[in-house]
Amino acid sequence: MRIALVGDRSPSVRSHVRIPLLMEALRERDGIALDPYWISTTDVSGLEAFDGIWMLPGSPYRDEAGAVEAARIARERQIPFLGTCGGFQHMLLEFARHVCGLDVAHAENEPGARDFLLTPLACSLAGHEGLVRLAPGSLIEQIMGAPATVEAYVCSYGLNEAYQQTLAEHGLVFSGHADDGAVRVAELPGHPFFLATMFQPELAGDGRRPHPAISAFAAAVSRRHAMAYAR
Repeated sequence: MRIALVGDRSPSVRSHVRIPLLMEALRERDGIALDPYWISTTDVSGLEAFDGIWMLPGSPYRDEAGAVEAARIARERQIPFLGTCGGFQHMLLEFARHVCGLDVAHAENEPGARDFLLTPLACSLAGHEGLVRLAPGSLIEQIMGAPATVEAYVCSYGLNEAYQQTLAEHGLVFSGHADDGAVRVAELPGHPFFLATMFQPELAGDGRRPHPAISAFAAAVSRRHAMAYAR
């Protein structure tokens, strides 16, 4: 079961360093053996052949267009997708542009643009933990098995609330929020698995027990692989 790890791999990104440990934990605890391939944002060709796409933290990415394209492929081709931190931001950017038809930018990537979908947070969350309240019946609430969770962040950009209603009207569900109502989780109903979190589940615990969101993604990858093999 091959998964694409989309992001520009760096030993300075803690979430990237955690990946081998998380792959081992998935094998030992969940019985799911994933074969991960690091894919740079500068070359996302061939993603259609993977069983899953995980867009990892580490933005600003080398190529915004490549990151957006990876999210588009996962959404349109029904490939299980997990976006974390930068992956969350660029999934929103892809949806806003290609589904909602919005001409919007990421302030970190295009500070001189006219309209921003992703804007600097009033207070950076880098190095912080925070409570996330989960929408009842949502995918993330079912995954966590609780109405709220405390998660780790390394993030300084979030969704411009002026566009939240438009994205929701086009089908995106915002299923996790901070106490002040700011968006922390988004998902796409009707897709086999399409989930993005502003927090970084890679940093949960010591990495020896996969975060439930990572385990759920791996299970979705396994289901897709089994269905393809059955055909």
